[in-house]
Amino acid sequence: MPDYTIIWEWSAFAIRWLHVITAIAWIGSSFYFVALDLGLTKAPNMPKGAHGEEWQVHGGGFYHIQKYLVAPERMPEHLTWFKWESYMTWISGVALLMVTYWASAHLFLIDPAKMELATWQAILISGGSLAIGWLIYDTLCKSRLGETPTVLMVLLFVALVVMGWGYDQVFTGRAALLHLGAFTATIMTANVFLVIMPNQRIVVADLKAGRAPDPKYGKIAKLRSTHNNYLTLPVVFLMLSNHYPLAFASQYNWLIAALIFLMGVTIRHFFNTMHARKGELWWTWAVTAVLFVMVMWLSSIGLNQDSYEDAEARVLSPVEQRFADAEGFDQVSDIVMGRCAMCHAREPGYEGIYHAPKGVFLETPADIARAARDIYVQSGLTDAMPPANVSFMEREERARIIRWFRQAGGADLAGM
Repeated sequence: MPDYTIIWEWSAFAIRWLHVITAIAWIGSSFYFVALDLGLTKAPNMPKGAHGEEWQVHGGGFYHIQKYLVAPERMPEHLTWFKWESYMTWISGVALLMVTYWASAHLFLIDPAKMELATWQAILISGGSLAIGWLIYDTLCKSRLGETPTVLMVLLFVALVVMGWGYDQVFTGRAALLHLGAFTATIMTANVFLVIMPNQRIVVADLKAGRAPDPKYGKIAKLRSTHNNYLTLPVVFLMLSNHYPLAFASQYNWLIAALIFLMGVTIRHFFNTMHARKGELWWTWAVTAVLFVMVMWLSSIGLNQDSYEDAEARVLSPVEQRFADAEGFDQVSDIVMGRCAMCHAREPGYEGIYHAPKGVFLETPADIARAARDIYVQSGLTDAMPPANVSFMEREERARIIRWFRQAGGADLAGM
């Protein structure tokens, strides 16, 4: 019988690898074209219809780039479309959401203290909220608010803050910030797939038919592209936040996310202004620093975690109960509490550790049953934990963890 846990872990790693690669490609091309667009200058003897040009040097060569505000007079023989970076980032991100949060909903997604949900209900809220968010955003953009970009951006910010608060009322803190990132990324990719690309196809079709393209399609696409530009940095933060309990385990995590969105605006405003050759607005970095200090302060006063007593009294899910009832659980509990709980505690006792790494607690039997797969992978199959084996976990202890997990049938449960 194959160990499905190993297959599952490597599948998740491969998807995460793909997600990071495609995200780098998308963000890189997005930032490049924004900088290019803002840096265009007028020059004499430009072709008819050209809006501006830019000379760049890279890799030992010089590049002469010209932009047409609407379109050139005729279609070029070769036209490169930038779309798959965005599509694959979203597709791989949703796949990662499924294998990490949906497949392990009882561990990463559902927080019974906030809302009692069946797995299918949590998944329905998770996926449905992404689609509903796009519909609301798209409706706002197509309304008269599209003619007042600043007001529209403020409303978008308010909507994101409300969604962040809403997610935190339903899901674990880790899942709340991750879903807010997925919610925002869905808007960004849908902008490319449902607005920017279709508008560009209309322009190309007009050129091929010998018609003069309507400038409105470029204007609409530019608005959505601008939104994507300002949302990129906060999305990256939210995607990384699940590794840092000070961000996701705070009762003010939705306020932290709101401040991060504002930081995304101040940082991008600096670079956008600089690329447009309108000066360097150094005051934006002072504002960014103040916002970040506020983020750190909020995290310090609002750490949100269940108490030791609540953890002991928590009702285990059927999967967790299987591990608690398996042969060897008592011995494994003693091992984990003796080797791991000094760091993975609600009040860590290990010098220099102030919050449990990744928000994982391992000081009650319920904690250990809930984290069975992570214990198996991190301390059984591998020696990743304890780090540098600082608590001197022995080979036989790791072997006991493996036997217990497999005795419970955990190796046959992909995703758990």
